Amino acid sequence: MAEVIRNPDNGQWQSAVARLAALLRGRRTVVLAGAGCSTESGIPDYRGTGAARRGAPVQYQEFVRDPLARQRYWARSTVGWPRFSAARPNEGHRALARLEAGTAVAGIITQNVDGLHQAAGSGNVVELHGSLAAVRCLACDSAVSRGEWQEHLLAANHAWAEQVGGVTAETAPDGDAVLHPDRVAEFRVPGCPTCDGIMKPDVVFFGENVPRPRVEEAWGLFDHGEVLLVAGSSLTVFSGRRFMYRACERGVPVVVVNRGPTRADEIAAAKVDGPLGVVLPHLASLLA
Repeated sequence: MAEVIRNPDNGQWQSAVARLAALLRGRRTVVLAGAGCSTESGIPDYRGTGAARRGAPVQYQEFVRDPLARQRYWARSTVGWPRFSAARPNEGHRALARLEAGTAVAGIITQNVDGLHQAAGSGNVVELHGSLAAVRCLACDSAVSRGEWQEHLLAANHAWAEQVGGVTAETAPDGDAVLHPDRVAEFRVPGCPTCDGIMKPDVVFFGENVPRPRVEEAWGLFDHGEVLLVAGSSLTVFSGRRFMYRACERGVPVVVVNRGPTRADEIAAAKVDGPLGVVLPHLASLLA
C-alpha cells in the first residue's frame, strides 16, 4: 500500500507530489477523472468528502418506465441547469490540460458529464458517461442541445417557472436541484419536438450500460498509457473501477489524487489525499 499523505497544508504534501511526479515523469499517463475534479467548480458529488445526503441518483429503468420519475427529473433539471451550465473549469482541470499540452498526459477518461475538461483545454477526452449538454429522444434518436431543450421546458411551464424562479434550491450532482414534491407535481414534461417521444439527457444513468463504442474508445486510450492517474474518483462505480483492475492485471502503476478513500488505496503506487485544485497544479509545475 502506498504512503498516503493527507491535509496538504502541513508541508508533507509537496514531497508526496514530488513522488507522484517521479512516477509519471517520462511515462505516458492516462487520467481517469471523477466527480472530485468538478467539486471545486461548484458541482457537488454523491460520495466524496463533504458530500451531502442528496438522495439516490436517478435510475435508468425508473426514468424510462415511470412518467412521475421523468417529471421529477426534468422539473429539478429545469431549475438546476442554469447554475450547472454556468460552472467553469477550476485549477485542477486547467492543470490536466497543461499536462496534456506538455505530452505528460495522453488523454482523459472522465466519468463526469459537465464538459469542464474540454472547456479547460483538454483535447483527448473520452466522456465515459456522456454529456449533459445534449438531450436525445429514446424513440427517434433525434438530439437537441440542452440549452434548446431548456427553452422547450420553460415554454411548457411558463407560469410554473415564474413561481419557482424565486425559490432557493440546493444544487444536486446530476445537474439538477432539490425541489419540494409539491413543486414537482405541477411540472409538465414536453415530448420530443420531432416525434413526441421520451426525451432523456445524453448521459448514462445508474443501471444503464455504457455504449460499447464508447467503452472501446476508452480502452483504446487506456492502452496508450504507461501509468494510470486516478483524479477525483472513489472508484465506487464499476464503469470506472474496471480500468484500475486492468492496470493491475498489466502491471501498470496506479497513482491517486483524491479527497477521501478510494478502491485503489491498497494497490496505489502513490496517493495524495488533498484538493485537486492544489495538488494537480503543483504536479503540472513539476512535470513542465
